[in-house]
Parts: sequence; structure tokens; C-alpha cells
Amino acid sequence: MQYPEPIAKLIDSYMKLPGIGEKTAIRLAFYTLSMDQNDVNEFAKSLVAAKKNLHYCSVCGNITENDPCIICADKTRDQTKVIVVEQSKDVMSLEKMREYHGLYHVLHGVLSPIEGKGPDDINIGSLLKRLQKNAQLSEVIIATNATPEGEATAMYISRLIKPANIKVTRLAHGLAVGSDIEYADEMTLFKAIEGRQEI
Repeated sequence: MQYPEPIAKLIDSYMKLPGIGEKTAIRLAFYTLSMDQNDVNEFAKSLVAAKKNLHYCSVCGNITENDPCIICADKTRDQTKVIVVEQSKDVMSLEKMREYHGLYHVLHGVLSPIEGKGPDDINIGSLLKRLQKNAQLSEVIIATNATPEGEATAMYISRLIKPANIKVTRLAHGLAVGSDIEYADEMTLFKAIEGRQEI
């Protein structure tokens, strides 16, 4: 038996989300049907508003409502350091610990030859332009995930930046290999930043 078209489309929509298989999509679709109409309307409005009102900061690439983002616009932040991360969610994770007061740069991915992702497919070019424009920047802290792709990206960026006589450091391996920054607790992130090493 086939599902009615509206629920079949809802299931297909949920299956487009990462990590959501058919069984989970079916469960979410039927849960959505059981929700209060006001909650469904709010959920739909939130999806549309997020897609419509959010964009990437022209300076750092972080997700924002305003350009430049609140971090780039804050002149009280340490202008000499920039942490390079894979995704905007990593910025949020690092900000939670409230110990780092410098700048960020979001790559929107990592180098992955298997997936066909090269240097032009992630936000490396704007990082290099940013370093050329800002003479105050003296340290780039690479905070890509401890995965083979994250390590390869870190080494690639390091090789590009070193000739400019800018110190390049990498988060210490307080983070477990294969783990993502977004799942680490604040103390682990603090120790990782505190114990970073030049590469």
C-alpha cells in the first residue's frame, strides 16, 4: 500500500536530511501529523525564515542575519588571532566555552578528493585574501576535525600561510580522533586550544 501523496512527499523531505533513513523519516512524518496545527505552522515558518533571513558573513563565512556578522563587527575582539573551522556550528561550539576572544573563519567543508572537493570548493581563497588585508593577524589556529580530511585540509592551509610569516597552530589533540568539534564539551575545547601546537 502506498502512502497518500502529501505524506509521501513529507517522508521524502525528511529523508533529504543527513542521517535520516526511511524508517526515521516515516516516524517523523507521522509525528508531524500528530502535532498541534499551531506548532506545525511555527515549524514551517521557522524553516522558511531560516532559509530566507540567514546568509554567510562576507568576512568570515559564518552564518548570520547581518553582514558583517556580530563577531567580525566586534572591535573589542582580539584582531591578531583567527580560528579556522569547518562549519558554522563549530563557531557556536567554541564560543560556548567563553575563553577565546579572537576571530573565526568558516571553510564550509574540507578537502576530500573522494567527494571531488578541492581547494576551490571550500572557503580558503577568502581566508588568504583576509590575511593579506589584515596586517594585525599574527596567528592562524586551524581547528578542523581530527579526521583524515580535516588533517589534510590543515596541512594544505598551513603550507599556503607559512610563507607569509604568520604563525600557524593546530588544536591540540584533546579532541578524540574521528570526533566532531560540535560534540566536545567546553573543557575539552579549552584544553585543545590551550595546548595547540605550531605545524
